[in-house]
Amino acid sequence: MANVRKIGKRLLKAVLYIAGFFAVLLIALFIYLYIVARMHPPEVADKSALQWERSRLDPTAFTLGNNWFRKSRSGLYEMYVEGKPFDRGVVYGKLAQELVQRQEDHFTEQIGKMIPSKSYQHFLKYLIGWFNRHMDENVPEEYKEEIYGVSFAASKEYEYIGSNYQRIMNYHAAHDIGHALQNMALVGCTSFGTWNGRSADSSLIIGRNFDFYVGDKFAEDKIVAFYRPDKGYPFMMITWGGFTGVVSGMNEQGLTVTINAAKSSMPSGSATPVSLVAREILQYAKNIEEAYAIAGRRKMFVSESFLIGSAHDNRAAIIEKTPDALALYDPKGNEISCANHFQSKELIGSEPNREQLAGSASPYRYARLQELLERNGPNTVEKTVAILRDRKGLHDEDIGMGNEKALNQLIAHHAIVFQPQQLKVWVSTAPWQLGEFVAYDLKKIFSMKGLQQDHEVYDSALTVPADSFLLTQDYRNFTDFRRWKAAFLDKQPVNVEKMVADNPQYYHAYVMAGDYLYKQRDYRKAKSYYEQALTKEIATKPERDHVVERLADCDKRL
Repeated sequence: MANVRKIGKRLLKAVLYIAGFFAVLLIALFIYLYIVARMHPPEVADKSALQWERSRLDPTAFTLGNNWFRKSRSGLYEMYVEGKPFDRGVVYGKLAQELVQRQEDHFTEQIGKMIPSKSYQHFLKYLIGWFNRHMDENVPEEYKEEIYGVSFAASKEYEYIGSNYQRIMNYHAAHDIGHALQNMALVGCTSFGTWNGRSADSSLIIGRNFDFYVGDKFAEDKIVAFYRPDKGYPFMMITWGGFTGVVSGMNEQGLTVTINAAKSSMPSGSATPVSLVAREILQYAKNIEEAYAIAGRRKMFVSESFLIGSAHDNRAAIIEKTPDALALYDPKGNEISCANHFQSKELIGSEPNREQLAGSASPYRYARLQELLERNGPNTVEKTVAILRDRKGLHDEDIGMGNEKALNQLIAHHAIVFQPQQLKVWVSTAPWQLGEFVAYDLKKIFSMKGLQQDHEVYDSALTVPADSFLLTQDYRNFTDFRRWKAAFLDKQPVNVEKMVADNPQYYHAYVMAGDYLYKQRDYRKAKSYYEQALTKEIATKPERDHVVERLADCDKRL
C-alpha cells in the first residue's frame, strides 16, 4: 500500500511538472507573440502639426488651413487634405476624428458578432499580430508616417488590442485577411470598362461594385477623399474613417484603380497590404505601364486583381498579382470585365484559380456581366450604373435578392463610375447601389483654394437618379428579410415561414430556415427546406455541400 502511494505521488509530481512546463511554455509563447507583434511608429522629426486645431464652419463642416471636411446633402462625407505625409495624416485625423473613432467602434462590434468568444478574440489578437509582425517593414515610409499621423485621432478605448498606430496599420490589411479567410465572406467585387466602339462617345468608362461587408454600420460613413500629396499626383478615392489605402480611386492624370479579390492559398506571413499597393499606383502612376511596374516592386501576401483604367492609354487592363507571380491581362479589344478570378494565360490555370472557377460565384457573375454588356450596346454612364444595380441572374432569372451570383448583391460598401478623360466620377449613395449617384469633377475640386463657407461640391446637374426599386414592395420585403436574417445570426427567434416568404427565390432563405429547424431537432421540416434550397440557384459549392450533408443527416435522424 505504501508503494502504491509512493508511485501515485511520483505520477502526480510528474504530471505537475509536465503541466508546469506547458504553462511556462504557453506564457513564454504569449510573451514572445506580444514582443514580436508590436509595431514601432516611424521617427518623425517635426510633429508640430499635432498642435494645429480645426475650425468649425457649421455643425458638419470643418477646415484646417486649406484642408476641409464636410457632410454632403447626399449623405456622403467629403474631405480634402494636402501636404507632407505625417502632416496630412494628422490633418485627416483632426478633421474626421469622430468618424475615425466611430469606424473602429463599428469594426470591432462586427468582429465581436462574427467571433463572439472573448478568449478566441484574445488568441486571434496575438495570432494576427504575429502574422502581421513584418507588415510595416513592407510599407513605404511615406504611408507609415501618414498612418502614424492619423493614429493620434484613434480612441484610447482599444489599447488592449494594440497601440493606436499598430491598430490603424493592421486595419489596412483587413481586406487581405478577409479574403484569405474566405469563409468569412467579406469580399466579392465586380468591375468592368468600355472604350472606343463599345462606349457611346468612344471615351473610357469604368464601373465597379465594392462588395466588402463588415456589417451595415461599417458602411454608413463613407468618405469621398481628395488628396494633394507633396509628392506624386493629386487623386480622389472612396474610403472610411482612419483608412488611407485605396480600394477605388482616380488621379488627375485620369488613371483609375479598383481592386478585386482573387482566390488565395493560406498565407504564411504578411507583406504589403493590397490597399497600399493600390494607393501607391494611384499616387505615382500615369499609365498602365507605370502601374504595372509599381505592382511588380511590392510583395503581397494574398492574390488580387487591379483593374487599371488609363486616360493616357485610352483603355483598361488588369494587373493580376499573387504572392509569387505577376501578370498583365489585356483583352486586346474595347471592353474588359473583372470578377474574382484570374484571366491571364499565366495565372488562369493555377490551382487556387481552378478552385475559384469550380466552386465560387465568380464565373456566373462574370457571365451575367458579359450578357448585360452585349445586350446594352454602346455604353454610357447611365448604362454602367444600371449594370451595377442589376439583381438578376443569367437570362434575367430571378435568383433571389442578395444572391452572390448577382452583380448587385445588396451588400456593397460603394459603387463607383469613372470617366477618366473627363476627370469625372460618380459615387453611389445609400442604400447600397440604389441611391443617387452623385458626380464630382476633379478639375473643379482641385482648383478650389480651401473652403471659406460650407457648400456642396458635387455637380448636381450630372446626378444619376435613385433606383425605382426602392419604391417597390419587393424592396420592403427584402428589408424585412434582412431583419429575419439578423435575428437568425444573433440566435434570436425566427419565423421561418415569413423569412422565406419575404425572399422566396433566394436559396439562402431556405438554408437558414433548415438550419434553424435543424438546431431545434425538427428534422422533418428542416429536410423540406433543404430540399427546396436545392431547387434554387445556390451561389457556391461549399454552400451546396452543406445542404446535401444536412439532408443526409436529417434522413438518418428521421
